[in-house]
Amino acid sequence: MATSIIERNNVKVLGEGSQTIIFAHGFGSDQTAWRHQVAAFAPNFRIVLFDHVGAGKSDFSAYSPRRYSSIYSYAEDLLDLCYELKLSKSILVGHSVSGMVSLLAALVEPDCFSQLIFLGASPRYLNDNDVGYYGGFEQSDLDALYTAMSTNYYAWATGFAPLVIANPDKPEVATEFASTLSAIRPDIAQAVAKVIFQSDHRAELPRLNVPTVILQTTDDIAVPPQVGEYMQVKIPHSQLIPIPAKGHVPHLSAPDVVTSAIAQCIAT
Repeated sequence: MATSIIERNNVKVLGEGSQTIIFAHGFGSDQTAWRHQVAAFAPNFRIVLFDHVGAGKSDFSAYSPRRYSSIYSYAEDLLDLCYELKLSKSILVGHSVSGMVSLLAALVEPDCFSQLIFLGASPRYLNDNDVGYYGGFEQSDLDALYTAMSTNYYAWATGFAPLVIANPDKPEVATEFASTLSAIRPDIAQAVAKVIFQSDHRAELPRLNVPTVILQTTDDIAVPPQVGEYMQVKIPHSQLIPIPAKGHVPHLSAPDVVTSAIAQCIAT
């Protein structure tokens, strides 16, 4: 790629401390979603933030549907970031798709990470009735989602955001999420959504040896509780922690709860 990883992924390094926390955002979001956690942890930790290619202030010219046809490519970007900044034994907090991004990266270079913290992560969103796996979606559900995205992307984003946030008493959070969703180029958003929702990384879970904590909220339209329970069973050295927050983006809708949970994970 023509640009460096620092420019390409809009990498920011801040904070104080010998231990590094990497915050990795989910689909429809960008690094600004972590601002509450950054404020809490920056006094004592080195913080690394970045935007996945196609999101936030990343270099959109670096995106191609061929390059980013699987989650593995995002894992390669994460490892590029670690190499560039000479990071090792970092704590990685991955929201949504970044949970599996960090898992795949840790399988290749486990020494890059001392701990993975999943927030609203899922190895597979589709139900697999043959083996009794409940991911939350049937293929018909996803097909309808893709159709809505392609018909009128901005209307879809406006309607989808409140469902994802699941906090009707906090409309400003849904408005913010709709805004970051709408900032993604529609063609990129549609392609990335299909990559994420059609992915299946269940087979990789047992291979992960980095200590992992799974933070699970309630009323998450994308990741039902069964998914967290499944990962806890399949991932060695893992712990499932239900947190008292609703929706898929709790670091925005219940920032103090998420900050406290992350602090608890790090302390233990």
